[in-house]
Amino acid sequence: MNNLDALVLGIIQGLTEFLPVSSSGHLELGKAILGDTSVPEESLMFTVVVHFATALSTIVVFRKDILEILKGLFSFSWNEEAQFSAKIIVSMIPAVIVGLFFEEQLEALFGGNILLVGCMLIVTAVLLYFADKAKDTQKKVSFSNAFIIGLSQAVAMLPGISRSGATISTSVLLGNDKGKAARFSFLMVIPLILGKIAKDILGGDLSAASGNVSVLIIGFIGAFVAGLIACTWMIKLVKKSKLSWFAIYCLIVGLVAIGFSLFFK
Repeated sequence: MNNLDALVLGIIQGLTEFLPVSSSGHLELGKAILGDTSVPEESLMFTVVVHFATALSTIVVFRKDILEILKGLFSFSWNEEAQFSAKIIVSMIPAVIVGLFFEEQLEALFGGNILLVGCMLIVTAVLLYFADKAKDTQKKVSFSNAFIIGLSQAVAMLPGISRSGATISTSVLLGNDKGKAARFSFLMVIPLILGKIAKDILGGDLSAASGNVSVLIIGFIGAFVAGLIACTWMIKLVKKSKLSWFAIYCLIVGLVAIGFSLFFK
């Protein structure tokens, strides 16, 4: 992977992390189009780095919310902020379990499996279609909702299933307010990504990419800047119930990916 490829893939990650079209799926498609020949471990490492960039962009966009949550936590009372933090922890449980016990199997899926990506994009399209038809309410995310949304996040670790699409759609289908659903979806992934980065650093997994520092830096910058733009835009789109646009897009890209994998590989 050269620096230009890294920039393109970083921008793809930044845009698609928040838009419900599967960032991991688009990264795999982008790598296939650009002819990336990285082994699954190296491919996953680049994916982790650009995911960290979008986590950082989320922190920037939601900095006021995060500060309010932290202030509430340090008041040491069971207030709304403390409850929200507890719900975030509950939502993390399924993904943590999958990440700990099925890490090798997940890594193997990030090696250009275009057929899988195409099929999962169609699943994402179906989720978005039904979520778009759901009626908006003022309901907040409950603890049981948080766990179910967490299950969606765990499933979205598959390339082609949109994490934001799956979690926002699940939350909306559970009857939650669309704006609150988007906020919860974007904030719940931050601890997971930061935890993954910490695990890789402590475990020495980043050493495989030590010879490609410039590629990682350029990819990081591209993902961070694009993420700032996409995160702000996506919140507005969810409130306006425009998820059907992305459902159509995911369906088309999914069918193209399936056709490509069957007839051109």
